[in-house]
This record gives sequence, structure tokens and C-alpha cells, in this order.
Amino acid sequence: MDAPRPADRSPSEADRTFAGSIPQLYERYMVPMIFAPYAEDMCRRVVARAPRDVLEIACGTGAVTRRLAAALPAGTAITATDLNQPMLDHAMAQGTSRPVTWRQADAQQLPFPDGAFDLVVCQFGAMFFPDKRLAYAEARRVLRPGGALLFSVWDRIEENDFANVINQALIRAYPADPPSFMARTPHGYCDQALIAQQLLAAGYASPPAFETVATRSRAPSAGTVATAYCQGTPWHGEIEARRTPTVAEATSMAEAALVARFGSGEVEGEIQALVVAIER
Repeated sequence: MDAPRPADRSPSEADRTFAGSIPQLYERYMVPMIFAPYAEDMCRRVVARAPRDVLEIACGTGAVTRRLAAALPAGTAITATDLNQPMLDHAMAQGTSRPVTWRQADAQQLPFPDGAFDLVVCQFGAMFFPDKRLAYAEARRVLRPGGALLFSVWDRIEENDFANVINQALIRAYPADPPSFMARTPHGYCDQALIAQQLLAAGYASPPAFETVATRSRAPSAGTVATAYCQGTPWHGEIEARRTPTVAEATSMAEAALVARFGSGEVEGEIQALVVAIER
């Protein structure tokens, strides 16, 4: 008998809140550590399709946007959106090599007309959509005939070394009520059958193509990694709400766990994601 398929767990409002110091820490630490390699990979995939009008959903602090602006021909229009205005503000402040249209937008209710784009791209944002089917349907609505949706999601937390080690450290630090953001949301949406089911329910005509992309994550120190994850993601709010241990203490515990696993000095671990492509 087949094992039951994991249900899609909608993220909470707190899971989708990137505010306060998070955008700055996210850009400083998380982007070079885990997002940059996948941004380069996604950019290559976009360029290969030679789009005329590109919509990026959940652009965050602009890791993919900046690469698209540099790599795509000047005649290709790029529109970048994010639900969180603080993340969008930080992305705009970083700047791009050529003009990009920036706009605050909810992926579930895109403020664009039907058929406005021939490619929609989203790096590590789909996990945060409360109604994923609706968001996928919106992406399809704004695509022209022959257009495509490209997006990436993180694989299981066990396949991502830094996140997994810190998650286990926080379970030990808060045994009665562990802060589960990372396992629940960023790494909680990787069931290919479920993703395919939701895409087909959103109106796409053919099944999606999945590709597993594994690479290495590097950081100057275990302390950098601990700070990035514990203070540069919504894990921060979960840890802070528990009060004891404090955020600083929890960060130190995470650092100690990373040192025990990877040693002192520069650290390196495996990261893994799924890249999904589907035609309109």
C-alpha cells in the first residue's frame, strides 16, 4: 500500500513576513550563501528561452532580478514583484544594471492583464503562497499562449546541511515547542506529486518537468551561517517569541552545532532544490 501523500500546509502570516532587520541580513548573508548559485542557474534557464517580457514573482531582495537585468537583451522587459514591501525596497536600493519595473504584488492576485508576459519566473517563493493553486492559476492567466512558468523550491531539509543542523539545534534548545519555520515552510513543499497536482488543477495543459539541482553552500564561518538563519529569516520571530533562550543564545547554540559538524573557519555543506518548468 502506498504511503499517504503529504498534505500542503499553508504558511502562516508570520512565515511570510520579512521585515525589520531581516531584508538586510537576508541580502548580506543568505543571498551569497544559498540563493546566488540558484539565481545563476535560473538566469541561464530564462536566457535560453529568449523571452520578450518577463515577470518575476517573489523577487525578494533581487538576487535573480539583478542577474536577469545583466544577462537579458536590452529589449527584454523585466517586471519584478514581491509581497513584502521591505524586501522590495531593499531590492530597489541595490539597483540593477538597467531599468526594471518594480511593483508590490500578491502572487494570488497579480495586478497585470491577461497574456502580458511570455515567461513567469519565481525563485524559492512558491512555498510561501497560502493558496498555491490560485497563485499558479494567476501565473497562467498573465502568460501568453506558448509561455511558461519556471520556479524553484527547496528540497527536504535533510538534503540541506546548514538548515538541518540548525533545525536540530533549535529542537534541542526548545524541546517543548521547537521553532519549526524552516522545516515547515521553506523545506516543507517538495512533494513532486502534490506540486504537479496543483499545477494541473490551475489549468496547465501538460505535466511539469522537475529537475533536482544540488550544489554546495559556503560561508566564512559557522557564526555567519547561524546569524543568517536565526536572524535573517522568519525563524527570528519564532525564536524571539519563545523568549528563553534568547535570539542571541539560540544563535550561539546553532553556531556551536555547526562547528561540531563542520569545524571552525570556513564552512561548506550540501544544498538541494527542485526546479520546475511547465508550459502554459
